[in-house]
Amino acid sequence: MAEAPAVRLTPFINNVEFPVQVTHDGTKRLFVVEQRGRVRLVVGGQLQRLPYLNLRDRVHFGGECGLLGLAFHPQFARNGRLFVNYTTKRGGGLHTIVSEFRGNPEATTVAADAERIILKFNQPYANHNGGQVLFGPDGMFYIGTGDGGAAGDPLNAGQRLDLLLGKILRLDVNRGAPYAIPPDNPFVNRPKARPEIWAYGLRNPWRFCFDPVTKLLYAADVGQDRWEEVDIVEREKNYGWNIREGAHPFENGRPTTNLVDPIKEYGRHLGISITGGFVYRGKKIPALTGHYVYGDYGSGRIWALKYENGRVTADVELLDTTFAISSFGEDAAGELYVCDHLGGTVRRLAAR
Repeated sequence: MAEAPAVRLTPFINNVEFPVQVTHDGTKRLFVVEQRGRVRLVVGGQLQRLPYLNLRDRVHFGGECGLLGLAFHPQFARNGRLFVNYTTKRGGGLHTIVSEFRGNPEATTVAADAERIILKFNQPYANHNGGQVLFGPDGMFYIGTGDGGAAGDPLNAGQRLDLLLGKILRLDVNRGAPYAIPPDNPFVNRPKARPEIWAYGLRNPWRFCFDPVTKLLYAADVGQDRWEEVDIVEREKNYGWNIREGAHPFENGRPTTNLVDPIKEYGRHLGISITGGFVYRGKKIPALTGHYVYGDYGSGRIWALKYENGRVTADVELLDTTFAISSFGEDAAGELYVCDHLGGTVRRLAAR
């Protein structure tokens, strides 16, 4: 087994409420997403007193619900566009909202009253809401959705192409009103299929990322009772849920052809809820370069794997922490951060 890169976690900021994401706007500024419904701004390592964006009046928070994702447009410095993903009960019933806000790119706050809803869909249960939003290297807008919740995927959402649940979606938010369907999406011309779908068969993709060098899309999919998994997500591929959990049969008697195996899976002896991270492309930890860093919410463990030429060539444990790891973060320089959901802190990954 390869030797693990020597890393440690150093203090960064405290006193944030249920942090679930750390991201940047292309500058040295950082933004921490609080699950209760606020986005906090960090400038020069200092948490600003006023929220950057406050959506508490519309976010339904609790359990797996809340403000779950934030993405800045690649041209944010010019157009001031940012996007969020949250759950709400406004208008009756629980549903997911993906919406856009615009602000001055240099401002320290964004007005919450200028919301433009991009996408809205029902959540049949309170868990498995996905929530990741990000822009890919192709300029398209990607959204991760869970299977709608409960246990065992009672709607068979992961395998149904007429539902947005249990998928990675791909939209063009630079055209259309409120968006356009990229013409190379795989199900554009399939009857009864949602053309927004890029890939399917997911249970609850909790954090995914693109490697800026290889352009591969890594996704961590939370398992049910036995297996957590890391997938390389590609166009039109079926990742198996709820036919399989990880690479193992979940429901007997259903065909298992044309399903994509995870590149990594682990069982309950190592953790209970995978948290996806990033492929490290920073400068401060050279030994970690090219490794996909991920962790587990339940066990607090942090690992790194290297995926090359279609296979995992390294897979090591970096740290064994006491944190409820809800998310990893990345700054504009490619350095990584770790959110402790219950402790209300963000720490920085550093060389030891």
